[in-house]
Amino acid sequence: MSQLMTLSVRERTEKGKGKNRRLRGAGQVPGVYYHPDGTNLTVQVDELILSKMLGRLGLGRSKVFELEIEQPSGKQTKPSLLWDVLYDPVKSRALHVDFLGVDLDKNIRVSVRFEVAGKAKGVANGGVLEVYRDSVDVVCKPLDIPEHILVDVTELEIGDNVHVADVSFPAGVQAMFDENFAVLGVVVPSAVKDEAEAAAAAEAAAEGEPVVEGEEAAPQPETEA
Repeated sequence: MSQLMTLSVRERTEKGKGKNRRLRGAGQVPGVYYHPDGTNLTVQVDELILSKMLGRLGLGRSKVFELEIEQPSGKQTKPSLLWDVLYDPVKSRALHVDFLGVDLDKNIRVSVRFEVAGKAKGVANGGVLEVYRDSVDVVCKPLDIPEHILVDVTELEIGDNVHVADVSFPAGVQAMFDENFAVLGVVVPSAVKDEAEAAAAAEAAAEGEPVVEGEEAAPQPETEA
């Protein structure tokens, strides 16, 4: 196992909105550490150090790190994930942070984003790549959590879709889904589609067939000869 990053926090004994505002004014971000056994501990972390790890080091849900918790009784180190960060919508500063303690030997369910790889043949032929879902829930050991799931679109033609069951997942990572949803696909550009529909409508009108805007013609029953 490679060396894990370490983030130091302190136990936070004072709680409440007023106390949290004072903490932020002193350059600290209030947070909560959630233990795997269901208990939790209120903590505080230096804003600059947290920002550095979030940005430059890419700390996030996919990366396990060591959370060093300083308490009156001493320091404890817990393998953890950064579970959630609440940001100020104006200043983009972290207002609150949640840490999730993990058992490295037990599976955990997390959401992992998809990343597109390659250029679809259908796009080269005038199609447009549309992404329908940008992430998927997976179950795996904490240290096996992938940063992203690659979806190769190279062979996709116009009209082709990639469903979640078609995606290759890393060893030890299982996708969790109830329906085999489409992740992405190559579609006809809307301008071309509109022109095709207009041409079809004009042809139908020329043949004297009724055209109902926004509706497709009802299928006609087949008859035996």
